[in-house]
Amino acid sequence: MELLQRPATRKLPEAMFTGDAWADVIYRGEEPSKARANAVHFAPGARTAWHSHGIGQTLCIVEGIALIQSRGGEILEAHPGQVIWTPPGEEHWHGAAPDHFMTHIALWEGDDVNWLDHVTDAQYTGPRTRGL
Repeated sequence: MELLQRPATRKLPEAMFTGDAWADVIYRGEEPSKARANAVHFAPGARTAWHSHGIGQTLCIVEGIALIQSRGGEILEAHPGQVIWTPPGEEHWHGAAPDHFMTHIALWEGDDVNWLDHVTDAQYTGPRTRGL
């Protein structure tokens, strides 16, 4: 058994995020593991750019209100305890609602992330569907 040292919290780059977002690395596997786990903290209105993951991504909402959208789909509103899966290659974004902070645990494998364009304000403020 080993107690792992965690790196310092880091502010996430403007090239990939709109608004203020920070990440705490929970786990970054070393070969042969490619597992990744981060706690990501979003200020109200903060969000990722459109992106996709080569092997997919799982998000577990820890606190606040999350907004998640797949390209061409409706915005899903998710709450603490809810889990979202985005399949391999699916373009999507996720972030906090405009009036709430949000934290999620992001789980994925490897570094195969394709970062795309920023989410526009019009896309971000589109109609929402509340998760069950």
